[in-house]
Amino acid sequence: QLRLVASGGGSVQTGGSLRLSCAASGYTGSRDYCMGWFRQTPGKAREEVATIDSDGSTSYADSVRGRFTVSKDNAKNTMYLQMNSLKLEDTAMYSCAAASLKPCLVVPGPSQWPVFSRSEGTQVNVSS
Repeated sequence: QLRLVASGGGSVQTGGSLRLSCAASGYTGSRDYCMGWFRQTPGKAREEVATIDSDGSTSYADSVRGRFTVSKDNAKNTMYLQMNSLKLEDTAMYSCAAASLKPCLVVPGPSQWPVFSRSEGTQVNVSS
């Protein structure tokens, strides 16, 4: 069973940067699945931020495109989210997840991913 652990959240001022990590373990099967980063604020639905497919192709929410970069290191079984030029509205609980989803693309609106594994969240706080 795939286990995901997200880390790297913290507090940063506007314009700053953070890098989140999503470490995977416990799964020895095919790596042909979609992975993604999500965020959620109190009272709002979880939204998709970025995705990365098994072939390395990526997609982003419009709100983060050009500022965030998703990547993965297969040797370390880890996915990353590099967040630059952070804004107040990026404040949220971030989590990562995996799904057998094709195409592996960010869809606007509340996420309806059929995940088979999701991490606990890591909090990102952006202040002025």
